[in-house]
Amino acid sequence: MIKNSPVTTEIDQVAWDRLLHIIAIAQQQKPRISQEEFQVWKMQVRADHSATVPCDDGNGNVVYMQVIPFTDFPLNEVKLHFANNVIHLPSEY
Repeated sequence: MIKNSPVTTEIDQVAWDRLLHIIAIAQQQKPRISQEEFQVWKMQVRADHSATVPCDDGNGNVVYMQVIPFTDFPLNEVKLHFANNVIHLPSEY
């Protein structure tokens, strides 16, 4: 498959959408998370394509963890910040 093919782009978009969906749903369904003013979300993909998505309070205290049995996420790891109802890249915060 060609790296910049439309199929790759669609797959990558679905993977990113899933991560953003995890963050958004957690805000609605997990009061412990939504009470945190600042959150650090990481997605860590393993060699077997499983992943963990921990959320911490910015001080390394994990307040939520989701395990994903399989993902085709395009990166081995990504970190996002959530503050004031906005998801940021670390370089944007």
